[in-house]
Amino acid sequence: MIAPDLVVLNGRIATMDAAGTEVEALAVHAGRIVARGTTAAMRDLAGPGTRRLDLEGRRAIPGIVDSHAHPDAYAIRLARWRLLEPSVIPDRATLLDVIARDCGSLPQGSWFAGYRLNENKSGGYPTIEELDAASNGRPVFILRTDGHLGLANSAAFAACGIGPGAADPPFGRFDRHLGTGRFTGLVRETAAHIFLNAIHGQDTEADIAGGMRAVHAECLRHGITTVYNSLTPSKAIRAYQRMKADGTLAVRTGIIVSGREEGLVEAFIAAGIRSGFGDDELRVIGVEWCPDCSTSGRTAAYWEPYVGTPIPGEPVPNTGMLLYDAADLAARATAAHRAGLQVMIEGVGDRGIDFALDAIEAALAAHPVADHRMRVEHCCYVTPPILARLRALGVVDSSATGFMWELGDAYIAGRGQDAMRHMWPHRTLIDAGVPAPAHSDFAVCTMNPWTAIHAMVNRETDTGGDLDRAEAITVAEAIRAYTALGAWSGREEGAKGTLQVGTLADLAVLDRDPFAIDPRTLKDVRTAMTIVGGTIRFAA
Repeated sequence: MIAPDLVVLNGRIATMDAAGTEVEALAVHAGRIVARGTTAAMRDLAGPGTRRLDLEGRRAIPGIVDSHAHPDAYAIRLARWRLLEPSVIPDRATLLDVIARDCGSLPQGSWFAGYRLNENKSGGYPTIEELDAASNGRPVFILRTDGHLGLANSAAFAACGIGPGAADPPFGRFDRHLGTGRFTGLVRETAAHIFLNAIHGQDTEADIAGGMRAVHAECLRHGITTVYNSLTPSKAIRAYQRMKADGTLAVRTGIIVSGREEGLVEAFIAAGIRSGFGDDELRVIGVEWCPDCSTSGRTAAYWEPYVGTPIPGEPVPNTGMLLYDAADLAARATAAHRAGLQVMIEGVGDRGIDFALDAIEAALAAHPVADHRMRVEHCCYVTPPILARLRALGVVDSSATGFMWELGDAYIAGRGQDAMRHMWPHRTLIDAGVPAPAHSDFAVCTMNPWTAIHAMVNRETDTGGDLDRAEAITVAEAIRAYTALGAWSGREEGAKGTLQVGTLADLAVLDRDPFAIDPRTLKDVRTAMTIVGGTIRFAA
């Protein structure tokens, strides 16, 4: 008998299999689990060359599968952009001071680019006049934390060739003062992409690959062993292949091909590349389009108007906006589905989710498949009619649980307290049998899964805002959404998400036991060690 390469001993290992099995120990050979059971039994399997890892009674779970995130964009922003989250920008004066200091040292014509601004927690949006005064003539663009809205100064508008009389782009908006018609600086959806494209146009595969090392290190610190890259553009696909070839792909990666890059999905279809192409390190998961937007930024599509304080320049009444023509999206989804590519469409508000489901329904009518696993991404506001459609069509609710903790207060403010009964309704989804894997959407929100797990169990925001306790779920159910269900949503359940004989030896070893602690302290859980394929890649 061949001895295992590694035995993991003396743990409390939650395997997250269907039976809820817990074991003390695992045996690993060639990166996969070959046996599990008691410490004594696994120790007996060890040979002279077997490594022994003593967990000293600590809790371990399968490695986290973050099934929708943006590591490629985060890689560039870590390297080149200024972080503007509330922890570093407490108020508007601080924001303007940071812009002034940075712009004072930038070469003429160079951009100031910032990300993760949350105006609800950082003193509101600055005016375009304030941005102009702080910028020393440099173009300034700030991406709101949701990634759907941005702020630009006059120099940025000029750099992109957008004059005062410019028409709004299709599926986008340059906000204007109601009285004067002048730009406010706030740009929405495809209007924001004009500025993003100008800044990202100089990014290279090497830039993405270089920044990804820091992203992967952060993932491993949080026990994340697999990430599905949402809306992956061609540059990032090439960067990932470069990293795989040179052995620097530290976190397993799933590619969700971007429908935003014109012709890219069509190229995959023409090449005959289907979902599942690749291996356990780098695999094509599916394709994605983003027709719906941001609730916290008040652009996501709802049937009923937003409540609370409107942003100056937003439409009144405001029911949000959609970014595709319905027939066009249905045709795109149908072509990809017919070609064997798993279809994922973003829907946030109930109108946006209905829009996504219409396209999915058209694809299924044209090409019926029983176990299709098509996903509505984010899928936040699941009213009873939406729930019925998800269930009838067999669609996955790919749930943006990362929004609950950091953005939940803005959801309450924009939709009202009563709406929280149907916002990320995991108790209802589980009871109805609708699969709802969880994701962070980083760098929109933190990648830390434990703040989201805390919110799922306690139904509260980071300020204690009420997300409706009726939809609370158990710790085990929340962890399952970040492990077994995440892997299942990408058709990788045979390899990831649980710790069974034959699955990859991907584990997160924790500094405390989430099943035993006060649920009010779940947000404080930290990763003590992350193991990928039997190799320790992070140790606190």
